[in-house]
Amino acid sequence: MVIIRTKDMATGNHSTVTEFILAGLSEQPEFQLPLFLLFLEIYVLPLLGNLGMVMLIGLSSILHTPMYYLLSSLSMIDLCLSTEITPKMLVNFVMEENISYAECMTQLYFFAAFAIAECHLLAAMVYDRYVAICSPLLYNVTMSTQVCSWMVVGVYSMGLICATAHIVCMVRLLFCDAIINHYTCDLYPLLELSCSSTFINEVVGLCTSAFNIFVPVLTILSSYIFIITSILCIHSTEGRAKAFSTCSSHISAVALFFGSAAFMYLQPSSVSSMDQGKVSSVVYTIIVPIL
Repeated sequence: MVIIRTKDMATGNHSTVTEFILAGLSEQPEFQLPLFLLFLEIYVLPLLGNLGMVMLIGLSSILHTPMYYLLSSLSMIDLCLSTEITPKMLVNFVMEENISYAECMTQLYFFAAFAIAECHLLAAMVYDRYVAICSPLLYNVTMSTQVCSWMVVGVYSMGLICATAHIVCMVRLLFCDAIINHYTCDLYPLLELSCSSTFINEVVGLCTSAFNIFVPVLTILSSYIFIITSILCIHSTEGRAKAFSTCSSHISAVALFFGSAAFMYLQPSSVSSMDQGKVSSVVYTIIVPIL
């Protein structure tokens, strides 16, 4: 049962939702169990894979290098991102369970923080590859332990700052509908339920999305231009193949993550389709952590 709280204000009576219902990926009952089993398997894969990656890199001294330090940070973010979303989605496949207003805002906050942090960490990882391939003699100095630590701190700080901006704008809204057309408390699905003006929220959403997508993408593209130029100068075919192999998985993750995120967030909520957005968000919240 969804609880409605009534507030008396100078402008009149206003009702706002205190609990939400997540519509999930599908409302067809016959699809719920197959989807539950599918996403349970999909969730276990990145959970074990990323957790194993973090433990392996932490325990093996031979892997205490900048590249693997950043990779373990990426695994930790992917682990937190999928864990923050998927368990609640799995519960909703087998039973309809409300999510409180406070839980929804908390989920939105950490979802935004981890997703934004991953944007910038992917850029930091390609910078590491740029230094390793284009300036190998200066690699140990340029990518020292202190530099890597500050990069990771900056990545998390960016995520927390932008997530805080979203939450500050979100808590000022009144919600008059309780059914979120999504499997998680995301920005635009929540804005669709508001009976207050969402102009400020949409401007903040578009600005932060543009910054957190375009800045990392431009960094990644410019770095890869220099990387590819340096690789083409390598005379050994084996050397070129080895250099390309260190970047191939990163390129795949970047293309999927930023492509799906741009489709979801770089357009106003009035234009975007929530049904298409749900499919798009599955890519960067569930599929990319598997990769």
